[in-house]
Amino acid sequence: MNQEITQATLAPSHFTLLLSATRRGARLARLLTERQLAEWGVPSASAEHVVAELATNAVLHGRVPGRDFRLALGLHDDGTLRIEVTDARGDRSPHLPDPAAADAESGRGLLIVAAYADRWGVDWAPANCKTMWAEVAPDRTDQ
Repeated sequence: MNQEITQATLAPSHFTLLLSATRRGARLARLLTERQLAEWGVPSASAEHVVAELATNAVLHGRVPGRDFRLALGLHDDGTLRIEVTDARGDRSPHLPDPAAADAESGRGLLIVAAYADRWGVDWAPANCKTMWAEVAPDRTDQ
């Protein structure tokens, strides 16, 4: 049997990591995403932007002292990339900013996620956590 084909078929398609809920942790989430996607052979600037925004939101709005956030990446058979960021603040519901507040200095992170992702949403988890997720289709992986 060809060893190269066997390795390609058995290549992992899931990546999960706990990161500190700090700015450094958010920055590391984006860098590790870039590295993992390159290893999978699906570099994606769109996915990197989504991870950067979701990780930053987890650090700024989902932080609980002493608790980390989780980054998970999953590459589906059809090439769709699922990004999940879980934080410890299930009591804070994410929402798109009010269009009337166009001059606000913050609050545009989810607009960026919506622009780069094909689908996105939030799942509520036990232990007062929430998972923000986004999916990026294969035709957007090289942007």
